[in-house]
Amino acid sequence: MIREADRSPRDEFAGAVLYKMSNLNQTTDRLRKILELEQSRGYRDVAVMGGLDGFLQRIAPPFPNLSGLLTASYSTLDIVDRERWVNSLLEQIANGEMTPSGNKPVSLSRKRPIKHKVIAGSDRNLAAPISSIKGIHTNLKTKFGKLGVETIRDLIYLFPRRHIDYSRRRTISQLDVGEEQTIIAIVWEAREKRMSGKMRSTEAVVGDETGNIKVVWFNQPYLARTLKPNSRIVISGKVSSFRNRIVFESPEWEFLESNDLTHTGRMIPVYPLTAGLSPRVMRKTVKGVLDGWLPHLPDFLPQKVCAEAGLLELTEAIRQAHYPDSDEEKDRARRRLAFDEFFLIQLGVLSKRRDWQENSASDSFPSGNEHVSRFLKALPFTLTAAQRRALREIRKDLAHTRPMSRLLQGDVGSGKTVVAVAAMLPVVANGCQAALMAPTEILAEQHFRTICRMFDGASGEQSDGDYIRTYTQLLPQPINVALLTGNTRGRLKKEVVERISSGEIAIVIGTHALIQKGVEFPRLGLSIVDEQHRFGVMQRSELCSKGSRPHMLVMSATPIPRTLALTLYGDLDVSIIDELPPGRIEIKTKWLRPEQRHRAYDFVRKQITEGRQAFIICPLIEESEAIATRAALTEYDRLSHNVFRELRLGLLHGRMSGAEKERVMHSFHNGELDILVSTPVVEVGVDVPNATVMLIEGADRFGLAQLHQFRGRVGRGEHQSYCLLLADMPSADAGDRLSLLESTHDGFALAEEDLKLRGPGEFFGTRQSGIPELRMAQLSDIGLLELARKKAVELFDIDPYLRQPEHRLLAGEVSRLWNNGGELN
Repeated sequence: MIREADRSPRDEFAGAVLYKMSNLNQTTDRLRKILELEQSRGYRDVAVMGGLDGFLQRIAPPFPNLSGLLTASYSTLDIVDRERWVNSLLEQIANGEMTPSGNKPVSLSRKRPIKHKVIAGSDRNLAAPISSIKGIHTNLKTKFGKLGVETIRDLIYLFPRRHIDYSRRRTISQLDVGEEQTIIAIVWEAREKRMSGKMRSTEAVVGDETGNIKVVWFNQPYLARTLKPNSRIVISGKVSSFRNRIVFESPEWEFLESNDLTHTGRMIPVYPLTAGLSPRVMRKTVKGVLDGWLPHLPDFLPQKVCAEAGLLELTEAIRQAHYPDSDEEKDRARRRLAFDEFFLIQLGVLSKRRDWQENSASDSFPSGNEHVSRFLKALPFTLTAAQRRALREIRKDLAHTRPMSRLLQGDVGSGKTVVAVAAMLPVVANGCQAALMAPTEILAEQHFRTICRMFDGASGEQSDGDYIRTYTQLLPQPINVALLTGNTRGRLKKEVVERISSGEIAIVIGTHALIQKGVEFPRLGLSIVDEQHRFGVMQRSELCSKGSRPHMLVMSATPIPRTLALTLYGDLDVSIIDELPPGRIEIKTKWLRPEQRHRAYDFVRKQITEGRQAFIICPLIEESEAIATRAALTEYDRLSHNVFRELRLGLLHGRMSGAEKERVMHSFHNGELDILVSTPVVEVGVDVPNATVMLIEGADRFGLAQLHQFRGRVGRGEHQSYCLLLADMPSADAGDRLSLLESTHDGFALAEEDLKLRGPGEFFGTRQSGIPELRMAQLSDIGLLELARKKAVELFDIDPYLRQPEHRLLAGEVSRLWNNGGELN
């Protein structure tokens, strides 16, 4: 093994080359998949949003022979020529001829990098590296890279976090202490001065027609040589008072050479920075790029859309976002750029929906009413009006050959699972298969048991089996129901996989194991994904790819605000179960201070003596020096030996094996444990009707949506249930969240509030993948989002593939955004 200190420069360079070759191999593989997709779609130029031309441009630099193979735009070729070109390129890839640098192997010899000449104003050159900008050397490029700035486009779209208003120009006699102000003055003298210790600074005297003022720049002795007497400068900053005299201390300044100022005299941008990158260097660099590129930057937004929405032109919006003339212009700029983000996202999700529904047909399932009716009548409860409405919407979709693409949304305990099971029956009755994928083994096993209990009651039979159960009374043909998770091993796994592949198993419930290689569905008619936000967009697609365009239903027990649903799931129709089953008792929620912890323990003990059970949730598995909160392992040990010595405690966390978790949950469900100490793994999938207390440690560390999910784990039975929130040192914002949870039990209202407080990135507790990053848009911009959605739909009705000449730039922008920042393709 080579130690880090022993690595030679040649070793490092060889490693870099291998990394580059790995990236090139990934690009080649991506190109192959796109071409194969284009083949399967009849060479209609729909494999990539915006067409193959834009995609080929982005990957062309490493593959010069692409331009030789394609002498004209792919979009202008007829079907025969397109087929010939795609097949020729696929053949080269298969034969290993698609290598970088003109089909020559990569050499390990060092060569001086070529400095590319970049012409300002070319949209394609916006993808050029920032090192092509004069003055950006390797060291500075690395610092910009830490901010995610790699290209000229990144720099243009690196918007300020805020602005400092230096626009208030005054004379020296008008200056007030403590305010941000700007003066224009003449330098009378500037000299270096030693301050306390070894600090060398610059002290200057400047003046205007109303008086003089002293200016001090600490630790900047070089300014004494820069500021020449009689030069005119602009100074912006706060004025201090020292020995009854006013003074500027380390203000921003620049020579008055033009009215187009960069650092002073206007609203000045404050950019994100990193070590070694000063505000002046950042502003100077961004300003230079804006001046060079913006006059020639094409606007990708169609003029009609821009005019109807009352938006600024792109170049003006970007300029005003960086250097606004006023607060009003800054707001107009943000509105245009936020609209762009929403508009491009909507076009992307609409494209996903179009590709899903138009490129091939699904099986239709118009029959099965008698099977569904018999199943529902045999249940020990009656569906709510909201459940019946959602089921009707799903059944209507299933009756068409256009693939269903629907989100079933409902609060904890609203009864989504029974609706999903009822939707499976017409599919299975027609000889097709249904698959339900859950994010965790606990939840998958819970679904398996729940579905089997429903079938047991509806069919009047009991079928034993840990992984496969058979029901003969529900339909004319037997129904085999199977469970497939990472915990399904050896012979059992082989049997389940083989029976799925043969079509013998009609309903499969599982985890990510369902999308593993080797698991094949001969006739998958319905794919269901539960807790959609815990999967990436591509994982949802992978399950659907197991069949020939199955209908798709995704479910979420986390109420999703309307704006977030439009953004994340804009490609889906939405059914909402906004009604809880009758008889559900409202859970009493109380926020307790640290000194009330023992009262909480006494209450838990009292509930258990009455025959009930309790959950205690901890944010972490083990204690952390970085995070001062309670951990499950430590709390389990402390509670078992010091607090609840007479009670039976169990421990559940994510590092346990599937078998261990199943054993603990089985014991808790059967009443063999009084208290379950758990990490957030218990958030979903745990249904214990006898549990009446949910005690949450470190409650201030969770969002409202997640706390509401925890609360929904109790109150599943006939007894009054309680949720106790414990927080050691909550911030003011956290205290507001906990108070809101005490008074509000509407999951949708809490979700809206959580979105406002925590933002979309952390709404689900982890970063949501699958959509491009929002830089200027905010999901509180409901009106702007709905306007962007409306305009995107209107445009899609006219030109769904964005092939009209006036939409070419827009198609390229959508393709760039989704291929780089999202998961559209």
